[in-house]
Amino acid sequence: MKEGKVLSGYILSIVALVFSFVSPIAGLVLGIVGLSQTNKEKSAMAKKGKIMSIIAICISIIFLVITLLIALGIIGLPNVPTY
Repeated sequence: MKEGKVLSGYILSIVALVFSFVSPIAGLVLGIVGLSQTNKEKSAMAKKGKIMSIIAICISIIFLVITLLIALGIIGLPNVPTY
């Protein structure tokens, strides 16, 4: 049963890494779930899943902060002329 949990955590960490660029909130949630699935195991796949989950969580937080700063108007986007 532990192999299934590690595999699901590994897959969730891959999906979280992809979603962290597309939707930071979904990437953050999936990264946390993937980290909790692989947290107690010592196999090589669990270690890779842990690392990918941590990276996905960090990227999601960075993109979420940037998105909030843009939405609040603290960071301004350059004016791009439309033709």
